[in-house]
Amino acid sequence: MVVVPWQARLGILLVSCSALVYLTKLTVIDNISGTVEYIFNSFGFLFINVLLVTLVINELLSRRARNARLEKLNMVIGIFFTEVGNELLKRIIQADPESTAFGSSFVLQGKEHPDEKAMERVVSDHRFQIQHEKIDFKEIQDFLQEKRNFLLRLMENPVMLEHQSFTALLQAAFHLTAELGHREVIDRLSASDQAHLAGDISRVYRALAYEWVHYMGYLNRNYPYLYSLAVRTNPFDPYTRIEVT
Repeated sequence: MVVVPWQARLGILLVSCSALVYLTKLTVIDNISGTVEYIFNSFGFLFINVLLVTLVINELLSRRARNARLEKLNMVIGIFFTEVGNELLKRIIQADPESTAFGSSFVLQGKEHPDEKAMERVVSDHRFQIQHEKIDFKEIQDFLQEKRNFLLRLMENPVMLEHQSFTALLQAAFHLTAELGHREVIDRLSASDQAHLAGDISRVYRALAYEWVHYMGYLNRNYPYLYSLAVRTNPFDPYTRIEVT
């Protein structure tokens, strides 16, 4: 049994309705020349009508698809910071001798909205240099090895391909994971090797800070309840508390 697609059935129905309208007009009004003229006038405008409808519908569908992808992407970014990003930032910031430069703009407690522009300027001007003597490489190695499969799954997510800066962050984090994973005796590294690893950590540090700022802005605009939790787990604020006071 041949199944006629719904598009074909719809086309047949619409054409039949048009034919019925014109036949009714000819029968009731009996004006062949006027009907033919009207048909050609309508047919001439048909192409413009199709163009306008196609452009409008295509734009609406594209915008809807783009918003859906953005929603999924930010959901993945949120999961990343919950599972990896916030904790990694807390461990790295301790080794940054200039961490106080983040200042009040990164303290979000009590603020209705984050000052994204000010935070972006701070991130842009910050050096993100860490003192390798203050880094617990073993602690970071264990943490990232524990999250290795999670990072791999994020890298495999096709949604990530549309967000270059976050993809770069994942690549930097996974590179650091691989570097630390290849050190069998992590607690007896040479000074030069520690400096090399500190450079890899600084790369992750900068990317984390950049993405964190933009993610805070997104949460504040779209999900105030998630933003509230993010403020209470702010890795840049050493005095923040998870309990609501």
